[in-house]
Amino acid sequence: MTVDVDALQQTLAGEHAAVHTYGVLGGRAADLDPASFRADLARAYDAHLARRDDLRRLVTALGADPVAAEPSYRLPPGLTTRAAVSAEALRTESACLEQYGALVAAVGPGVARRWAVTALGASALTTLDFGGTAQALPGVTVSPSAPAS
Repeated sequence: MTVDVDALQQTLAGEHAAVHTYGVLGGRAADLDPASFRADLARAYDAHLARRDDLRRLVTALGADPVAAEPSYRLPPGLTTRAAVSAEALRTESACLEQYGALVAAVGPGVARRWAVTALGASALTTLDFGGTAQALPGVTVSPSAPAS
């Protein structure tokens, strides 16, 4: 169970960062067009907020205290254009994809794995809203094969 709790805590820490980031991005995008872009940011914020709360419940159910959010998070300067905000949203979703993929690999069958697979799929779709491309294995870094000897 320790591996499950540690993996859940790492993913929860990532969700804290995602919630913070999307909160800032939503504020920065208040004057950006189109409205659909702002709606995409709001949906992503709401999804990460729900995932953060889900992870808190999963960690608590395993008898651990959920990791707290950091007092602050560093964001890049210049988040004043749609392109810059989209790039940061895409970076955030990509980081979450990696965390969800790692969580799927770290936890055994059960509620936590089903949760991670669902989050992985939803986040993969969200990357498309911010200019990402569809991947065969989202959240998995595939290294090139070693040359045959």
